[in-house]
Amino acid sequence: MSKLNIMVVDDEKNICELLRLYLEKEDFDVTIVNNGSDAISLIRQNQPSLVLLDIMMPVIDGWEVCRQVREFSNVPIIMLTAKGETFDKVMGLELGADDYIVKPFDTKEVVARVKAVLRRSSSADTEGEVRYDKLIVNIVKYELCVDGKVIDTPPKELELLYHLAKNPNRVYTRDQLLDEVWGFEYFGDSRTVDVHIKRLREKLEGVSDQWSLKTVWGVGYKFEVKTP
Repeated sequence: MSKLNIMVVDDEKNICELLRLYLEKEDFDVTIVNNGSDAISLIRQNQPSLVLLDIMMPVIDGWEVCRQVREFSNVPIIMLTAKGETFDKVMGLELGADDYIVKPFDTKEVVARVKAVLRRSSSADTEGEVRYDKLIVNIVKYELCVDGKVIDTPPKELELLYHLAKNPNRVYTRDQLLDEVWGFEYFGDSRTVDVHIKRLREKLEGVSDQWSLKTVWGVGYKFEVKTP
């Protein structure tokens, strides 16, 4: 099973290395970033499991990073800052942060907060969202996010993709997909599935080499995910 990746975004290198030490002891992978601009690019590219985000940084501050990231990702964010005023906490949470820790902090408390936010996030993901490299399918919001951009997608296309992606590498026949996505009341042509798959491929083709919509000739379709 692959490790969860925690991105630490802070221009204070000593703090970064201290957090790396404690997080790696807990079996997390850790990515260190020292400015806000790089953080936005890397979050867009790599979709970490959680971001520890300092507010006072060069180039782009943490508030702006949080605001921009929330335009394309629901990755959990914990704000780190020396500021402790209520206004700063409220602003961070209103921008979409999941938690807020004031410096100086106890490193063990940071690790505990990380685990708590990840547990909440994991629970939320099972309630209607699947994530892969450069892909987020949210069935609650009816939102498809591809390579950091929200793509307009008809509801039935999104339901079909969610169903396949939630069950990676499982092969479905067209009739199974009609039953499970369209419902038993649907009596149309099974080629309806082919049309929806074709439209989804137009949106997803070439986005990632880690997953793809595959045709299993003579059977049906699957959402194929490469295993390490």
